[in-house]
Amino acid sequence: ESLLAVLHALGAPVESLNEVSSALRERKQSLWQSILEPVTVAWDGENPLIKACLPVRFADHSLNGHLELESGERQVFRWSSDDLSVLDIREIEGIRYVVKQINLPESLPWGYHRFLLETGGNCAETLIISAPDKAYSPSDYSKSRMWGAFMPLYALGDYSTLGSLAEWVSGLGGDAVATLPLLPAFLDEPFEPSPYAPVSRLLWNEYYINIDSVPELPESPQARALRDSPSFQTEIRELRDLPLVDYRRLMALKRGILEKCCHSLITERSGRLHDFNEFIKANPVVEDYARFRAAMEKQRSLWSGWPQRLRDGTLNEDDYEEKIKLYHMYAQWLAHQQVQTLSEKSRDMGTMLYFDLPVGVHPGGYDVWRERESFALEMTAGAPPDTVFTRGQDWRFSPLHPEKVREQGYRYFRAYIRHHLRHAGMLRIDHVMGLHRLFWIPKRLDASQGVYVRYRAEEFYAILTLESHRSRSIIVGEDLGTVPPCVRPEMARHGLKRMYVVHYELASNPRKPLGRIPGNVVASLNTHDMPPFAAFWQGLDIEERLSMGLLDKKGAQAEKRTRQACKDALAYFLRDRELLKHDSTEIRDVLRACLLFLSSSQARTVLVNLEDLWLETRPQNMPGTDDTQPNWRRKARYAIEEFRNLPEITDTLKEMDKLRKRKH
Repeated sequence: ESLLAVLHALGAPVESLNEVSSALRERKQSLWQSILEPVTVAWDGENPLIKACLPVRFADHSLNGHLELESGERQVFRWSSDDLSVLDIREIEGIRYVVKQINLPESLPWGYHRFLLETGGNCAETLIISAPDKAYSPSDYSKSRMWGAFMPLYALGDYSTLGSLAEWVSGLGGDAVATLPLLPAFLDEPFEPSPYAPVSRLLWNEYYINIDSVPELPESPQARALRDSPSFQTEIRELRDLPLVDYRRLMALKRGILEKCCHSLITERSGRLHDFNEFIKANPVVEDYARFRAAMEKQRSLWSGWPQRLRDGTLNEDDYEEKIKLYHMYAQWLAHQQVQTLSEKSRDMGTMLYFDLPVGVHPGGYDVWRERESFALEMTAGAPPDTVFTRGQDWRFSPLHPEKVREQGYRYFRAYIRHHLRHAGMLRIDHVMGLHRLFWIPKRLDASQGVYVRYRAEEFYAILTLESHRSRSIIVGEDLGTVPPCVRPEMARHGLKRMYVVHYELASNPRKPLGRIPGNVVASLNTHDMPPFAAFWQGLDIEERLSMGLLDKKGAQAEKRTRQACKDALAYFLRDRELLKHDSTEIRDVLRACLLFLSSSQARTVLVNLEDLWLETRPQNMPGTDDTQPNWRRKARYAIEEFRNLPEITDTLKEMDKLRKRKH
């Protein structure tokens, strides 16, 4: 049943197993009838291997080629049948086909080029991706050893706060500031605050706009009056004192001010109105997105419940309120400006922004609505059962369709990669295994009944390497969990940095020392999906899972024994390297020793979760718990103004910096 459902989602006309053979024959025939592949990759400027599949009756015809470079330059070629070598001859359903190799006479510059082939009255086109073999890496990256700090932005503040964090880290000698995805989210109805279920991967989250930095605020008496009103200030104080982020209330307060600022911009017709209009003209996706959000607010439902015309992507002016559309356009403009300012200031300080690209998007969001041909809507992506998630995982987003995205020349993938790399000095690709394969789950079945579907990994890598060089950004692949054997060699081949996480290393073999850390990795103690170090050391995560029914008593006892073995092995390892005193098992001492071990290693980049430095025990996310836990909502215990003055934090970071900068 699972296989049939996945085949049907891929476009195969099958309803039962009896129809598979005929559908396979039709598919093979259609592939041989395609003169050119939709996409061709040319590595490092070499001539692309273009295969032309032709019926034998056309084999003696001359071929005309038209090459249009990304720069706009055009070249025309003509080949006789004798000019081309034969790669294969095969008979499919009574028709003989010949595959000929077309070699372009010159190497291609890096970029996206169109090649059109004409023969025997037939015409076909392929997108040539001419890309460097490896992703961008600074010339001194192999010699330098960097470090950075991680903190979810919702736990800390807004875009300006992230800028302050970057400035503080830079002042301590740090090279990077990492955070979770900063993409738009549904923060009202529907409500989904997870940064890994964004409305779009093409825009920024207006929730993080710093209201006080909005230029229209001083020019709008109404906006200033609202901000300065006693009720507004009282509510802001209440929200600031809450231990958890109240997205709905804070976003509603921000929106009230932003709407008045937007009204002021439009009615006063200041010089910034010209800049606003120019931004919208240069970024048509912003206006299209704003129409979508405005239509959602009028329909009061996800797009799957809209009337057919709206579902199909056609919105007229009476399908939404103009002022709501203007608000969303204005909010995106401000978010873009504040992210750009953050990016420019960080680069000037020599500190990279380390952004995170989620593997999926919200199924009710803008991207799936507008790019639905790129998605397998009948499926969700996830992971098969393992020792931690015994029933498997359903991530509840629609996966990309491997053939549809090829036919579109990876238009959507290229767009959201560029969106991030315009500002990210480093970009983490969430679940990098998704470039190779994803676990598809038919919507009517549970996660244990999914099927792996493979993708054209080489074509994804070509786009990543090309775009990383254009933006001069480092690409990091999140290769944690179930990793097929082919993934890490391909990451190395194309220059993607791996991740090294102490908790994962210990979990893979509790009694084995950590050993030598590879050089080409981003190393850390944990990730946002794991318990903080203090909780791990005290076993608080085991107690939590026991109380939630995710473990029984017997399982919890087994986990505790394994955890103790991990702790004993880790302490022995650190003492053997004279990083931990022989008589100490204090959490802070072990934490410091682990960070010094990472800092003195060959790892190119070490990331420290700032919350670990003050021995936080509460996690930011507990995978698989849905709404039963305050995932993605917990504020940091300290504001940046507080923790940057705590000696136990600054002293540790200074010690890490000293080790990182030391010749190794």
